[in-house]
Amino acid sequence: MSSDNQSFSCVSDEQWQAIMHNDSSYDTLFIYAVKSTGIFCRPSCKSRLPNKANVLIFKNAEQALSQGFRSCKRCKPEGLQIPDEDWVVQITDYIDSHYSQPLTLEVLANMCHGSPFHLQRTFKRIMNMTPVEYIQLVRIEHAKDLLKATEKSIGEIGKRIGVPNTPYFITLFKKKIGLTPLQYRKHLVGESVGEASDDGTK
Repeated sequence: MSSDNQSFSCVSDEQWQAIMHNDSSYDTLFIYAVKSTGIFCRPSCKSRLPNKANVLIFKNAEQALSQGFRSCKRCKPEGLQIPDEDWVVQITDYIDSHYSQPLTLEVLANMCHGSPFHLQRTFKRIMNMTPVEYIQLVRIEHAKDLLKATEKSIGEIGKRIGVPNTPYFITLFKKKIGLTPLQYRKHLVGESVGEASDDGTK
C-alpha cells in the first residue's frame, strides 16, 4: 500500500508549466493522469488542459496503469495505440454516465483525446451508429424509465435526460418510439390496467 501511495505525486509548478505548454522535452521525465477522465498522457499531449487539482504525476505508464488509469489515444504514452474497440467502450461508458449533460462531438473528443472526425468515423464503424445517435438512444431509454416510474412532467423529464427543449424532446421521442411521451405514458397505464384485469379473472 505504501509503495502505491508513493508511485504518484501532485503536480509541481514546473510540471504544470510543461503540461500547459505541451513541452515535449518533459515526455521522458514524467507522465500525468487526470482523475476526472481516468486517462494519462505525455506532457506534450495536445488534449484540452485539465483542472490542475485533478492532475497526478507518475514516473511512467506502468505506474499509472497500476492505479487504474487508461492510456491516452492521442499521445500514446505507452508507445502503443489503444484498440479502437476499447476506445469506443471508453466513449460509450462516458455517455452512459453523462447523458444528462450537454454532449457534442467536441466534448467527447476532448474527453477521450481524439479528433472529432476520427471519433465519428471509428464510433460508427464499430457501433453501426454515430455518437449522436447513441446519445439519443441512451437518453430515450432513460426517458422511458422516467415516464414509467414517475409522474414528472414531460418538460421535467426532458431536462433530466439532457434535452431541455420540450418540443424537440417530444419530436425526438416520437421519431424513435413512434409515440409522443404522453402517448407512451398512457400506453403504459393501459397495459398495467390490462394486466390487472387479466390477473383478476384468473
